[in-house]
Amino acid sequence: MKKNKKRKLKTHRGAAKRFKITATGKIIRRHSGMRHLLGTKKPRRMRKLGKPAVVSPADAPNVQRALPYGI
Repeated sequence: MKKNKKRKLKTHRGAAKRFKITATGKIIRRHSGMRHLLGTKKPRRMRKLGKPAVVSPADAPNVQRALPYGI
C-alpha cells in the first residue's frame, strides 16, 4: 500500500540566483543598470547602484513563494 506523501517544493532557480534572504528575514536584491552604458552615469549614482537593496514589501511574497526553503 502506498502512502500519500507531500511533494517537495521546488526552488525557482532564477530567483535563487537573484535574491538572498538575511538572518532577519529581509530579502536582498541587486540594482539594475550596471551592465552597459556606464560612462554616462555619474559616480555617485554608480556607487548607489553597486550596493544591494531590500525588496519592496509588495514584491516580497512572490519572492518568498519562489524560494520555499529560504536560499
